[in-house]
Amino acid sequence: MFAQPEADALGPGISITPIRQEQLKRKLGDRFRELDVPLEVTWPNGKKEAILFVLEEETDPRRFSTHRLAHYCLDLSELRNTKRVVPVVIFLRGQTLDLSLCLGGERHTYLQFNYLSCSLSKLPWQKYQHSSNIVARLNLPNMHYEQKDKIHVYAQAFRGLKELESDPVLQDKYIDFIDIYAQLSNNELKQYQHHYPNEARQMETFTQRNQNIGLKQGMEQGMQQGM
Repeated sequence: MFAQPEADALGPGISITPIRQEQLKRKLGDRFRELDVPLEVTWPNGKKEAILFVLEEETDPRRFSTHRLAHYCLDLSELRNTKRVVPVVIFLRGQTLDLSLCLGGERHTYLQFNYLSCSLSKLPWQKYQHSSNIVARLNLPNMHYEQKDKIHVYAQAFRGLKELESDPVLQDKYIDFIDIYAQLSNNELKQYQHHYPNEARQMETFTQRNQNIGLKQGMEQGMQQGM
């Protein structure tokens, strides 16, 4: 979804593994820059050299730095001893015009850095409303939609979470993500409950489960402090 030109060439049977931030911080030291977790893609039997995808999520395009991303990719390339690095930037709101970095003089360009970019707010939500990609479904509220479709966008995001993620812990985590970016008003929430009563009841179950977990954790902490 975010790196389609590269993803289409990967083929079947690949393995995707996040590179732990703790490992990067330990090895890079002061040069460590905390972006979203890099992903390492490997092929069965090592038939191709592994490739690294560096994904950075940016809420405010004004805060994005091509220099910072280039530094991070170069550090990661040196650390992992590979030149197969694909930088990808996901803009939640808008997009920067700073799409590349060129260093050079009068006659030559000596460093050329480009990255793939995805502006979620420009993607039509209808295209992804039935997607089997959970990342796409969770990000429906960040995509382009008309105000009249807002509760339907929210419903499809929630349905995607329910259908594509079975882990209760992750369900609780991702429902918060949907809520934060959908930002339904009280009136919109009432409309949602009216048009999608089944989903609304299931969401109440999620909320109650979160409250029960929080209450249990609070009681356990209180008991430990009192001992």
